[in-house]
Amino acid sequence: MTLIWLGALLVFVGVLQMAFQPIWRGRLSGTKWLRSGGDTLEPERPGSGFGIKSNWPGLVLVALGGASLLAAAAV
Repeated sequence: MTLIWLGALLVFVGVLQMAFQPIWRGRLSGTKWLRSGGDTLEPERPGSGFGIKSNWPGLVLVALGGASLLAAAAV
């Protein structure tokens, strides 16, 4: 029973870590000025939100949690 709770907790924490990684890193988008002089929320590099290099701790937590859930199901 403990292995199930541990696996669920690891998966949950891993997903939260990947979801909040852009917030912890700083701003969600670069500064790009419009011709009118205001800010825009459009990122400078499109598609730069999810990367293995920046999200590997969350992916490892999800993988460990999944392995723990599979091990608990096998017992």
